[in-house]
Amino acid sequence: MSSPAWQKSSYSGSSNACVEVRAADGVVELRESDDGDVIVRTTRLRFADFLQGAKVGEFDHLTTSP
Repeated sequence: MSSPAWQKSSYSGSSNACVEVRAADGVVELRESDDGDVIVRTTRLRFADFLQGAKVGEFDHLTTSP
């Protein structure tokens, strides 16, 4: 059985510097497109919680300089 194709954000355009995601075998998998050997796995619920946090700015402080 083959795994579903990786998806990346439309904001990435043709760049290979992005995060890709897919749902496979009941979990959500994430990887950096230019380092596909490292895969992070999490549950769908935890991934949904992370996305919700990202949408409301919970992690914005991580992208700014101190």
